[in-house]
Amino acid sequence: MTQAGWLNAKHSFSFNRYYDPKHMGFRSLRVINDDRIAPGAGFGMHPHRDMEILTWVLEGRLEHEDSMGHKAVLEPGHMQRMSAGTGVFHSERNASPSEPIHLFQIWIEPDTQGIPPRFEDIPWVDADLRNRLRLVASKDGREGSSLIQQDANVYASKMDAGTGLHFAGRHVWLQVGTGTLRVNDLTLEAGDAVSASPGEELTIQADKDCAILLFDLV
Repeated sequence: MTQAGWLNAKHSFSFNRYYDPKHMGFRSLRVINDDRIAPGAGFGMHPHRDMEILTWVLEGRLEHEDSMGHKAVLEPGHMQRMSAGTGVFHSERNASPSEPIHLFQIWIEPDTQGIPPRFEDIPWVDADLRNRLRLVASKDGREGSSLIQQDANVYASKMDAGTGLHFAGRHVWLQVGTGTLRVNDLTLEAGDAVSASPGEELTIQADKDCAILLFDLV
């Protein structure tokens, strides 16, 4: 966990000052940071390279600016993708002077390094994600998903209490953003996660309204 007054961040894998050699990532999934940022605060301009960076806003509004000339304000449901490639600088700031923001920042290692940096922001509306696993990022950009430089499928869902989903894929990581749910015999709450081996079926039941991300990885 990172606590800096303006930032409360929980790390699924080793990141910054948190280091655990047993938790360096999962397949190509390198970082999942569950960030809560105070009003008006944020990360100043800083560099990245050779990483696929996804940002998913759960609550609040995030202001983005980068060295490619992009400026955007992300709202709940937005999936932003930045392929850092040969190098990019960007900043992220809570766009509200009074309300906190809750978001996931995800890093996926690319299968090819040195590509030109790219940016994309897809504003998924609530109906796109409601009670279904909606593909939001993929290697080939199918179904309107964001194009990432890795053989990975990223799904998002906002589930109503009492609804259920099923999924079986390759190497699967499921991350809970909000709410409470059951995956097979496990009860998960916001911030929890579960992984599955190839072909293992996940039965997902929402006990409370919840938001989840699911990664299907080689």
